[in-house]
Amino acid sequence: MQQADTISAIATAAGESGIGIIRMSGSQAIAIADRLFQGAGGKRAAEAPSHQALYGQVVDEAGRTLDEVLCLVMRNPHSYTREDVVELQCHGGSLPLQEILALTYRLGARPAEPGEFTKRAFLNGRLDLTQAQAVMDIIQSKTQASLHMAAGHLTGRFSEKIKGARHNILELIAHLEAAIDFPEDDIDDVVMHAV
Repeated sequence: MQQADTISAIATAAGESGIGIIRMSGSQAIAIADRLFQGAGGKRAAEAPSHQALYGQVVDEAGRTLDEVLCLVMRNPHSYTREDVVELQCHGGSLPLQEILALTYRLGARPAEPGEFTKRAFLNGRLDLTQAQAVMDIIQSKTQASLHMAAGHLTGRFSEKIKGARHNILELIAHLEAAIDFPEDDIDDVVMHAV
């Protein structure tokens, strides 16, 4: 269920750092990256193999270099959102990040809403609801125990336990309904098992 629009946001925490990441997701992510990225040796984002980084520069509409970057193209459905995703890994200063982000908007992306990348991953079937919540739990983890529990939820272990319990409950309901609807058939009593 690819979204019609392409979103863009700074994916790293606010503040100065060595590296900052701008992430785009949507049907035009690669085309936008292709317009702003000039790869070393003439390599283009549109021709990049999925999940391989290209070195180059981000250049604005006037031909000015904004920063040196690594451009990472992740083609659908093998990305976090199951859409085409591009990450531009640049220097982590506030100005280069803001300039490159604004350029993605001018070229057709729109600002991502908070949590929208994970929302798209959920809507596109990449994550279920417990896994989507686990992403936030991982980000907010303060202890190793909470981190391990959230990571377990992200892998789907919790979802599998819920599915197993749901299956057992549905079997019990079906058995009870059969016993009520057909008392003359002498259906065995329901035996309760720990779920």
